[in-house]
Amino acid sequence: MPDRRTLYAIALALAVLLALGAVAVATNPGLLPIGDYERTTVAVVDADTGETLASVDARVADTFQKRYTGLSDTDSLGPNEGMLFVHDAEERHAYVMREMAFPLDIVFIGADGRITQIHHAELPPEGTSDSELTRYAGRGQYVLEVPYNYTVDRGIEIGDRVEIAGRWGPDEEA
Repeated sequence: MPDRRTLYAIALALAVLLALGAVAVATNPGLLPIGDYERTTVAVVDADTGETLASVDARVADTFQKRYTGLSDTDSLGPNEGMLFVHDAEERHAYVMREMAFPLDIVFIGADGRITQIHHAELPPEGTSDSELTRYAGRGQYVLEVPYNYTVDRGIEIGDRVEIAGRWGPDEEA
């Protein structure tokens, strides 16, 4: 049987390893497995005419871990595919193009389902550090990421309405 000093050294080493692991995950949540994404349909409706402008098959990022990872583990999106980021409340958020393989449109959506901001996000130059990434900011409870210029090609504008199928959508339509 090991003596008391050896047991103490082993316990200390384990505690240090656990602390280092916790720090690593806290500074880079992408290290944790995130599981499968649920999917939902997101429809964008013209604010003036009520015409459906687009229907997106979206992966749902509704946890911190999934929002942090986003589409960074994705090689490309199909023509009507995207990711819907769901936050607990409408607030100001900023998104970056961390480890992305393709450019995006980033669409901020208020708690009432109205589009509040649209960004056309290019890929950052190779070698850009996380601290140098462009921050695409807006106010919303939801953020929809779709292929670059998707919103331009479909005539989607600030003020248009977004309908989200399932449990993630706004409680009331405006």
